[in-house]
Amino acid sequence: MTKQEKTQHTLKKDRYVKVRGGNSHFLDIYCAKCSQHIVLYQKDGPGSLLRMYLDRILEPQHLLSILQNKEKKAVSLKCSNCGLLIGTPMIYERENRPAFRLIRGSFVKMRSDGTYPPSHRDPGGGNDECQN
Repeated sequence: MTKQEKTQHTLKKDRYVKVRGGNSHFLDIYCAKCSQHIVLYQKDGPGSLLRMYLDRILEPQHLLSILQNKEKKAVSLKCSNCGLLIGTPMIYERENRPAFRLIRGSFVKMRSDGTYPPSHRDPGGGNDECQN
């Protein structure tokens, strides 16, 4: 396995952040079944994580290239390791934005500093914050 360079992301600041009160942070999303890292995501505003907007998914790059391929039919978000279904494609009608409707209990979220790949922490056990 080749060692991947760490990438530090910065928060996007656009109209969606302003609408949600200007409060944004990064989340690492992990599979609840096998603890595989799924995505690095920018969450805007307070509240539960019910959906993930495609334009806020920052990493991994191979997932972004699949999602941005408009010729393909909408694809579901699944764990690349065990195949667990994490989210289904949708269009958030209020803003006409493509997103994934997340399946409660299929993922674990942890606050991140925006670095990818994430440091190796166990998302399944412990009090590291934010479980869904």
